[in-house]
Amino acid sequence: MSAPNIATKSDPVPSSQNRASHAQSGPIRRFLNATELDTRMLGMIAALALVWVGFHIFSGGVFITPRNLWNLSVQTSSTAVMATGMVLIIVTRNIDLSVGSVLGVLGMIMGVMQAEILPQFIGFGSPLMWILSLAIGLAAGAAIGALHGVIIAYLRVPAFIVTLGGYLAWRGAAWWVTTGRTVAPMDQAFALMGGGTYGAIGSTASWVVAAFVCAVIVWGLYSGRKQRRRFNFPLRPIWAEVTLGVLACAATLAAVWVANSYEWPSRVAARYAQANNIPIPEGGLFIAHGIAVPVLIMLGVAVLMTFISMRTRFGRYVFAMGGNPEAAELAGINTRRVTVMIFTIMGMLCAVSGAITTARLNAATNAAGTYDEMFVIAAAVIGGTSFNGGVGTVAGAVLGALVMQSLKSGMVLMGVDTPLQNIVVGIVLVVAVWLDTLYRQRAK
Repeated sequence: MSAPNIATKSDPVPSSQNRASHAQSGPIRRFLNATELDTRMLGMIAALALVWVGFHIFSGGVFITPRNLWNLSVQTSSTAVMATGMVLIIVTRNIDLSVGSVLGVLGMIMGVMQAEILPQFIGFGSPLMWILSLAIGLAAGAAIGALHGVIIAYLRVPAFIVTLGGYLAWRGAAWWVTTGRTVAPMDQAFALMGGGTYGAIGSTASWVVAAFVCAVIVWGLYSGRKQRRRFNFPLRPIWAEVTLGVLACAATLAAVWVANSYEWPSRVAARYAQANNIPIPEGGLFIAHGIAVPVLIMLGVAVLMTFISMRTRFGRYVFAMGGNPEAAELAGINTRRVTVMIFTIMGMLCAVSGAITTARLNAATNAAGTYDEMFVIAAAVIGGTSFNGGVGTVAGAVLGALVMQSLKSGMVLMGVDTPLQNIVVGIVLVVAVWLDTLYRQRAK
């Protein structure tokens, strides 16, 4: 006769099982399990909400306003674009310290193209000006990134050293292109990529974009459920699918409502009305900004990078390399080629961010991109990308960029000096890595 299974106070197993069973039975745990929401992402959203509320209170109620939130979204765009590429680099256990300097030199190249070189061939105001400038910037960014990748992958120089050298070299190259001069102004069509009064799509187009995004969300949920059923994967409850759709669409509509609540300056609206023979009402003419062009670029890049990382063979190779580089090579993955590709993509994303920054300033300056590498790396890490490799999401990086820019903008509103801002950012980065370490240890 076997002995009965009797638990004692010294045996921790039954008590831990009871706690797990109790947690599983809780309504919050059941909701999270049913919807499959990422608890880490929810924690980031909660932290962002606390940051916003805190700065709104201490800034005298000027942080959570349509004007500040609209500007915040525009300011986040450049960092978020580069952070999406930094995810792939850190996932493969590499690092890129040169992104700020690469942004600076590419922005200067695109500025010189518009102000000095291309007008000699196609003339000022040509509709091809912004297209050719951006194309040249993307090509130069791809070349710089590929150069970094080749040195890292084939010459076996550590990414830290290569990109640290790039941090110094490309910043010097940005100065060398114009011998320290600021190049301005930019082509009018190119300047739209920086936002501003005319760099937005307006109220009606913004609602059209919102409707399209909501339709894509619904289609994505339906398609995902159909794929799960096809491969006999567990299905989420119908109420969970509906809840996810409602929450995502509500967030989209709320964001567009905020963008449409920020109006043009009254004098600019009056001049626009006079130029287009529009009668001005007694209370003034209200013209909504709508979604800013750089925000649309950021969202487009985020969607593309998410597709690349999650739906392509290349993306699977990237995460396989980060999880176990030796096993990836033994499995037949050309890790050197993948390394060159991720740094090439990073260079092109630096070009996109350089275009946004240069267009927003309406000038190419030697200081563009200074300290951006710090914010980009911090955004990726805060967004859940692990320095241990193999873990990271594009959506998390974009949210991390929003957190970083919220901290920076909030401190500016409160009159905090730049050195203290950098101290806070450095502390946040260290704390984020520490929390990531704790999270990985608990997940084991």
